Amino acid sequence: MRLALFDLDGTLVDRRSAFADAIAELSHDHGYGPEIEQWLNTELADRADRNDFERLRTAFQLNETADHLWRVYIGRMAAAVHCRPAVLDSLARLKTAGWSIGVATNGSSDIQRAKVRATGLANLIDGIAASGDIDVRKPDPRLFELAAARCGTQLTPGDWMTGDNPETDIAGGHNAGLRTIWVQGRQWPDGLATADHTAGDVTDAIDYLLTHSAE
Repeated sequence: MRLALFDLDGTLVDRRSAFADAIAELSHDHGYGPEIEQWLNTELADRADRNDFERLRTAFQLNETADHLWRVYIGRMAAAVHCRPAVLDSLARLKTAGWSIGVATNGSSDIQRAKVRATGLANLIDGIAASGDIDVRKPDPRLFELAAARCGTQLTPGDWMTGDNPETDIAGGHNAGLRTIWVQGRQWPDGLATADHTAGDVTDAIDYLLTHSAE
């Protein structure tokens, strides 16, 4: 069975818009002013975990526990994040065609899995590996190997990694022995080896897998 691994944030789901909504909701619910909201938007822009909310409590002398704030944030992110129907439909076609589908994502295990469940992706993927599972982040090949294991298989030279981040997804996938598809959006760094294929959208990437992957 062929294996297709995908990045989560920025590839299968739009974390950026969900993040803005989640921070606004959390700040409103707790009566936080602009200073705290700005801190959250800045400090959690790229990634977030429970320790960030310990720092938040210390910085602003808040009464809520870090565990409570982290759980609220996870809930708000899960409620705000969406996976477009076209993406879900494309993944369903890939699965029907006999592919095994996995997710290899940087991020805390609990929040990444909450997103997968909330968006309906859990019904389509065979396994997920989050960097919080083993404290290893992409581009480390071990995270791609774990994603394959969670899908009940091992990485082979004919497997694919699709993502939007040139360093973590494309270079990381290449170093793990995978073929790669870059979903355009970020600037491509100088000196980085190109992906095997470039797509404007993850649905285009899946179409390519369905029609050209055996070439």
